[in-house]
Amino acid sequence: MRQPSRTRTPRRLAVASLGLVVAAGVAACGPEDNDAKSAGGDSTPHKGGTLTVLNSQPQTDFDPARLYTSGGGNVPSLVFRTLTTRNREDGAAGAKVVPDLATDLGRPSRHATVWTYTLKKGLKYEDGSAITAADVKYGIERSFAAELSGGAPYLRDWLVGAADYQGPYKDNKGLEAIETPDERTLVFHLNKPEGEFPYLATQTQFAPVPKAKDTGTKYEQHPVSSGPYRVVKNENDGEKLLLERNKYWSAATDAERKAYPDRIDVRSGLDSSVINQRLSASQGADAAAITTDTNLGPAELAKVSGDRKLAARVGTGHFGYTNYLAINPKVKPFDDPKVRQAVAYAVDRSSVVNAAGGSALAEPATTFLPNQKSFGYTPHDPFPAGTSGNAAKARELLKEAGHPNGLTLTLTHSNAKDFETSPEIATALQDALKKAGFTVRLQGLEDNDYKDRTRDTKTEPGLFLAHWGADWPSGGPFLAPIFDGRQIVKDGANFNSGFLNDKAVNTEIDAINKLTDLDAAAKRWGALDEKIAEQALVVPLFHPVYKRLYGEAVKNVVISDWTGVLDISQVAVK
Repeated sequence: MRQPSRTRTPRRLAVASLGLVVAAGVAACGPEDNDAKSAGGDSTPHKGGTLTVLNSQPQTDFDPARLYTSGGGNVPSLVFRTLTTRNREDGAAGAKVVPDLATDLGRPSRHATVWTYTLKKGLKYEDGSAITAADVKYGIERSFAAELSGGAPYLRDWLVGAADYQGPYKDNKGLEAIETPDERTLVFHLNKPEGEFPYLATQTQFAPVPKAKDTGTKYEQHPVSSGPYRVVKNENDGEKLLLERNKYWSAATDAERKAYPDRIDVRSGLDSSVINQRLSASQGADAAAITTDTNLGPAELAKVSGDRKLAARVGTGHFGYTNYLAINPKVKPFDDPKVRQAVAYAVDRSSVVNAAGGSALAEPATTFLPNQKSFGYTPHDPFPAGTSGNAAKARELLKEAGHPNGLTLTLTHSNAKDFETSPEIATALQDALKKAGFTVRLQGLEDNDYKDRTRDTKTEPGLFLAHWGADWPSGGPFLAPIFDGRQIVKDGANFNSGFLNDKAVNTEIDAINKLTDLDAAAKRWGALDEKIAEQALVVPLFHPVYKRLYGEAVKNVVISDWTGVLDISQVAVK
């Protein structure tokens, strides 16, 4: 899962976001500017100029095998084209998957265990050579090499015979699960039905790599471009990236990327406050600048909101992401469903939202699935607590559970100042639960220790703060890792914190995965979310809202519900 950075101001908590960030409801250009016009002058986008990107985190591992993105990422998608990609439109329309290198979304077999793709005609690399199906296959195969690890893990699980494959440097026979009967055709053979394979095909592992140009771990310094821009300079492992036009890229084969600027200058390693100050001032080159990983914090947003011109340059977006309270039923007293339900009733979401930065930066959540149609969002609240908690109902349940005088609990959180799993959120919950008869002791851990403790089945606390983001906008990668009992990991990073292993839930997950009608699948995911919620293994708290400044010369701002952040491929600066 990838996520747009939330602070610095802060991906899948599960698996790590410069993919998006690198690598969230109506998305809009800003509170005063919903038609994507710049802050003044001609709003029509034109080709030319230099777009500057001011980031806190460097674009490390700039190799399509190693990147973990959602929808192909932001900066990476300028260089790497994939079989499919995200639709580059505002709001909900941008949550759809569309063809990229391929002519369509793929042609599935009857049971969605075989997917066939045909490449478009006329596709070329930056050197003018043709992109072939064998290149796409090789790009996928090299992502299995241990020295190029870091990308999305699905292919190892989904492809037939791929579980033990070590990549082409050790096994040059390649993956038999991927066939290339001719230069434009790829056939994928899967272990089980996967109706959402077109979503997976947006990951950068599906970018073509010409075998003759592969330089292994050094490939990231100059990857061969299949997109509208090529890498001219990569310094300090992505801290400074300079991209210029790929003259062999053709808009006729790429309906998604506009590629307006002549060059993209990415500068990273900057403090978040410095980034926002520079974007606010918009002096010199900063007038044509954006950020792909730095949000406005509560204090900065308050200042910006008081200036109409600045407020018109705030991009607002929603990424599929949920912050929640995780409950471990193997730790007493949470083995008692009534205690779990009491916690759910006691939660004061308005105080949590305030602790997360206020209603401009967080929306209260009662569903685990994000509140977007593509995920199958179905409004429900099995333990209605209102806006400020239902202390009376919580006390009643505690009494029924044999705790008439209340109960003492420990809430584990991170000490990182991220407005998600940090002390502010924990304190807000502590105060709310106190009203319901709970005495809550707070256990703050340093971030690395926190992640290790909460993801290990042997050390997982009874009650802790957690969050989850979407690898793509669907209920599948949202519900399965958290609630599929077959994904409980005993000797590694486990995210099924409630240790749910319900046969009916597992069976329904398999049934939905067979569906190639993504709208029909979404409805089923929504229904499953509602069913799982009854077990009170998680208490949804809020969905974040992303607010980012952009320079006054920036035009054509597009923010989709797939990424929740400004799409760099659409931006113009002239």
